[in-house]
Amino acid sequence: MKLYDTPLAPNPRRVRWVMAEKGVADVEIVPVDLFQGQHKTPEYLAKAGLPNVPMLELDDGTCVTESIAICRYLEARYPAPNLFGRTPEEAAVIEMWLRRVEMMVATPMMIGVRHTHPAMGALEAQVPAVGEHSLAGATKAFGFLDGRLAGRDWIAADRVTIADIVAFIGLDFGRMIRFQLPDDLAHVARWAEAMRARPAAAAGMPRKAPA
Repeated sequence: MKLYDTPLAPNPRRVRWVMAEKGVADVEIVPVDLFQGQHKTPEYLAKAGLPNVPMLELDDGTCVTESIAICRYLEARYPAPNLFGRTPEEAAVIEMWLRRVEMMVATPMMIGVRHTHPAMGALEAQVPAVGEHSLAGATKAFGFLDGRLAGRDWIAADRVTIADIVAFIGLDFGRMIRFQLPDDLAHVARWAEAMRARPAAAAGMPRKAPA
C-alpha cells in the first residue's frame, strides 16, 4: 500500500496518527507537495479523481481518498487497538462525537488557518473575515468540549478514539497561526496535553510550518 501524504496538512496527519496508534508499518509514504501543485497533476488526478490528500493506494490499485474513509479501512485491516467502537452502541456514540468534532472544531480550524495564514494564499483566494469567523466558531466549540471533558479523560469512550484524534489535530493545526485556547478551558487543556504525550503524536506531528 502507498499513502500519498502532505506532512503539514491536518487530514493526512489523521491517517499517520491512526497508523502509529495501530503500529502499521507496511505502508509506503509518498510525499505530495501542495505548494508545487503535485496534487493537481494528471497522474495524481487519474488515481484520486479530485486534488485531495491523503490518498491510500491499495495493492490491487484501488485508490481511496477522504481521511476518515482511509482510517476506517485501516481499522478493518488492523483492528487493534480499537478506535471506532467495539459494540454497536459504542460505535454509535463515537460516530456522533466524530461528526461533532469534525464539523464544530476541525473544519472551522482548518478554514481559519487557510484564510488567515499568509502562506496559504498560494493555495486559494483568502477571505480573512471568513477565517476569523471560523476561528470564533471553533473557539466556541472548544467551550462545549470543555463541558464534555469534565470528569472524563477522552471525548467519546473510556480510551482514545478517532474522535479525539480528529479534534486534537484540528486544535493543533492552529499552531500555524498561534491559536490559543481560552484560559478557562481547563478540561480541554488537560486533554490536549494527554494527546500530545501519546507516542502516536510524534508520528502525526507535522514539520515546521511555512512562514
